[in-house]
Amino acid sequence: MIEVQGTLVHEDLISESFVCNLNKCKGICCIEGDAGAPLDHAETAILADIYPKIKHLLAPKGIIAIEEQGTSVVDIDGDLTTPCVDGNKECAYVTFEGGITKCAIEKAYEQGLVDWKKPISCHLYPIRITQYPEFDVLNYDRWHICSDACTFGRELKVPVYQFLKDPLIRKYGLEWYTELEESVKNT
Repeated sequence: MIEVQGTLVHEDLISESFVCNLNKCKGICCIEGDAGAPLDHAETAILADIYPKIKHLLAPKGIIAIEEQGTSVVDIDGDLTTPCVDGNKECAYVTFEGGITKCAIEKAYEQGLVDWKKPISCHLYPIRITQYPEFDVLNYDRWHICSDACTFGRELKVPVYQFLKDPLIRKYGLEWYTELEESVKNT
């Protein structure tokens, strides 16, 4: 583990490679799994606020799921997540374009309709954060459906932490990311 400003960064984020390859995986991470995307408490209020602004971008079944379940839910483990369509299948905020999943929230952000890109857990994937009262631990989440991203990352020689530079800066700040880069250089 590397310590950076009160966080512990697993060395896999430096040694493993990853670059999303939507042409291969089609964004399956948004439609597979056992729950929606993890949310922090502040994000639940953001989702409730932006829902009317993004509703027109959602698939009809996503709208139904949100209107039945709410803009965020508590899953079986007691964690805050995005709602899912058909039980625990695709995220209710998913749209499809040319057979590839897209996030309606991110689409609204790109169109200037909202000023929030998407849940940080989605933006940071495959990093998963475990929060403790005094520090966060950043781990690399290995999921077989991302094997094409691992292969593509190795081909391009892009470590996980570099692929996720923007969301890491969004979460922890530029100073934190710069310190991480310095720590990597010195290891």
